[in-house]
Amino acid sequence: MTPVDVPLGSFNLSDPAFWTEPREVREGAFRTLRQQQPMSWWDEWEFPDSPYPTGPGYWAVVRHDDVWHVSRNPQLFISGQGANIGDMPMELAEFFGSMIMMDDPRHFRLRSIVSRGFTPKEIARVEAYVKVKAAGVVDRLIERFGEHGECDFVAEVAAPFPLQIICEMMGIPEADEQQMFEWTNVILGIGDPEITNSLDDLMKAGLGLFSYAQALGEDRKANPRDDLTSALMRADVDGEALNAQELGSFFILLVAAGNETTRNAISHGMHLLTQHPDQRATWFDSFDEHTRTAVDEIVRYASPVVHFRRTAVEDCTVGGQAVAAGQKLVMWYGSANRDETVYPDPYRFDVRRPLNPAQVGFGAGGPHFCLGANLARREIAVMFDELRRRVPDLHTVGEPDYLQSNFINGIKRLRCAW
Repeated sequence: MTPVDVPLGSFNLSDPAFWTEPREVREGAFRTLRQQQPMSWWDEWEFPDSPYPTGPGYWAVVRHDDVWHVSRNPQLFISGQGANIGDMPMELAEFFGSMIMMDDPRHFRLRSIVSRGFTPKEIARVEAYVKVKAAGVVDRLIERFGEHGECDFVAEVAAPFPLQIICEMMGIPEADEQQMFEWTNVILGIGDPEITNSLDDLMKAGLGLFSYAQALGEDRKANPRDDLTSALMRADVDGEALNAQELGSFFILLVAAGNETTRNAISHGMHLLTQHPDQRATWFDSFDEHTRTAVDEIVRYASPVVHFRRTAVEDCTVGGQAVAAGQKLVMWYGSANRDETVYPDPYRFDVRRPLNPAQVGFGAGGPHFCLGANLARREIAVMFDELRRRVPDLHTVGEPDYLQSNFINGIKRLRCAW
């Protein structure tokens, strides 16, 4: 991708229409900000049907070092007043966002409890069936469409694979997977007219997941099994366990984040490998040698989560710009992952790009770094290994149908053939 020149004053990050512009225009706009106005103030968009008042505006944080600074200083830049641009009642924000909407000590307590479900033993148990699930997805692909075929890559490969893993982790029956998919699509797809602009739909989806989690948790408390829900129900840190509210909200976060972001990384990865056959050959011909860097490059390039917000608790300076206490700062991860001062030739997709521990595709460090980052990396690697061995000529056809969103860099549909 080559960004086009986009002058200051010709775009508005808050305008939903900006997020329907061609990718090279949006990339050009963020490049302009990084180079000419790395800390810029934006008024929030007024949504006439919103039940919540329009917010006071925000600072756009677009350079890598500044995003890293804001993320790594949680005592100064907090999450407990909201992690998205718009404001909503904190009870509702925590309902959907769980611990990503919290600060210490509440965040530390909750993360300490749920981390008991992500011990090496638990992750090893999950990894044992990641390969099984990947093989099953490709089995069904070939069974349905034959040795030579065409289909929607998202629907047949990228979406079912991480969803099946999350459901297996949590002990969710296969019969309920489609319902999980529909609920999470609404929660992370709100704002795209094809999915929903309705807050009522958002609440119904959230309440559906929440109620399901509570019922599942009560069942596992009475009838524990070898799954993550059971592990969470018996987790105990200093005499404290998850309460019903915490379990439900964490369930929403885990099912939505664990499914949607990995699915989009795999979708973007398949399209990138089609667009760059030389990179595909480099990785697939020496798969084990290049897997770590290739997966990291896919996540860097795709940056599935577009932004998260923090709020300054005192007057400070970020990137040379004075920031007042109470002001919002929005970290644009995709822009940070294109920063020319950190990544040489950042718009080039390179599966051998040296690993950079400061890559922000899973968050920019700090206490809110993605709890499932290692599992996501494993899922991406295993799926592409399965595809290269079983359907080595699978490639995307045409352009992706992108989600209209300033929060998730999503792909709704992606034709592929083999």
